[in-house]
Amino acid sequence: MATYVLLTKISPESMSSPQRLKKLEEEVKEHITRSCPQVKWLANYAVLGPYDYLDIFEAPDEVTASKVATIVRSFGHATTETWGAIPWGRFKEITQQL
Repeated sequence: MATYVLLTKISPESMSSPQRLKKLEEEVKEHITRSCPQVKWLANYAVLGPYDYLDIFEAPDEVTASKVATIVRSFGHATTETWGAIPWGRFKEITQQL
């Protein structure tokens, strides 16, 4: 499985209340679980800066990672940025082979 980082900035309308935000999270999580059952969530953070959230997950391929980002954008009236990531230990192994 490949590792992906998903940065999300949600629209102000989506953050109209804490209850709305909680409901949105539940809806997105349920849809991703149903549509992409092979995705494994590794970490979730609320962050300061240009994005609101940072999620780290594993998916079998970039198509599945794209589905996750599309679901987040469609439910959260959000913009996302998705990055492929190589765990540090694996990166060190790769560099030793050079």
